[in-house]
Amino acid sequence: MRNAVWLLIAMLVILHQDFWYWDDPTLIGGFCPIGLAYHMLLSVAACGTWWLAVCYGWPVGLEIPDSPVDDNEEAGS
Repeated sequence: MRNAVWLLIAMLVILHQDFWYWDDPTLIGGFCPIGLAYHMLLSVAACGTWWLAVCYGWPVGLEIPDSPVDDNEEAGS
């Protein structure tokens, strides 16, 4: 799955260079330029890609402390 996430990241980098919509005056819904709508969809795709990266590529043991710490014990010292 990690390789798939790296592939998605590479695709997002390539798709971010949207030279094909620079001179297109088309409006989506009558108010949103197609270039802006494209970047909105690209942002949603980037969000999904980073979610996958965190779910499947994040190291497992980073959040688990080595030993439990009692907050009351530290405050009294």
